[in-house]
Amino acid sequence: MKTTACAIAVALVLLAVPLDARNGCRPLFNGKTLDGWYACNGTAPFTVEDGAIVGRTVVASPNSFLCSNDSFGDFILEYEVWVNTNLNSGMQVRSIADPAIKKGRVHGTQIEIDPSDRAWSGGIYDEARRGWLHTLVGRDTARRAFRMGQWNTFRVEAIGTSIRPWLNGVPCANIVDDLTPSGVLAMQVHSIGSDASRAGDVIKFRNIRILTTDPAARATPDKGETPQFNYIPNTLTPRESKDFGNGVGSN
Repeated sequence: MKTTACAIAVALVLLAVPLDARNGCRPLFNGKTLDGWYACNGTAPFTVEDGAIVGRTVVASPNSFLCSNDSFGDFILEYEVWVNTNLNSGMQVRSIADPAIKKGRVHGTQIEIDPSDRAWSGGIYDEARRGWLHTLVGRDTARRAFRMGQWNTFRVEAIGTSIRPWLNGVPCANIVDDLTPSGVLAMQVHSIGSDASRAGDVIKFRNIRILTTDPAARATPDKGETPQFNYIPNTLTPRESKDFGNGVGSN
């Protein structure tokens, strides 16, 4: 029993280790060029400066995206974000950027970056499709996790039908969804419409890395820290089944 307990403790510690080359992840940004990425939709420019991808807002542009060449299904993704204004943005995961669909409009699951007073960074929004899937309403600890004018670390575990993001180590959202099981990643620069006073607002991304080899083995145990929202019709997740069995009902 003692040996088993020690093994479990070690395993849990390993699960918390950030992704790096030693534990099977690979970088998606080399810190020097935009190799592996391409611009979609709007006209906001993306450049590389001081080891970060920098996006800048422009007037009269729709939402702009920098999309990955590759598509990804199951993965653990980590990246860092910096912004010093209330510029809304996000990271698309399992998203679609196909010229034959929606006239090429990037759409799909977005991990929100929301430094406004609403403070829903780490929530899940379905860009150009269903809208909000998991807000941070009533989640004060998660709403306080984002740090304006500092680098913020996001972690996204997308495994099977489960998508769960963390922000600076704080669990933020939890959805179960099978609408798009794989797709591109994409960094967003949000439209500012005709507001010239917002032109040149900056968002930065760096240290973008992904684990695609057996990510389930590195998944963080779901301890129920966040509500879970199930978007698969006529199904119950194990968590929902347990709640119903206890007479609680689903989240």
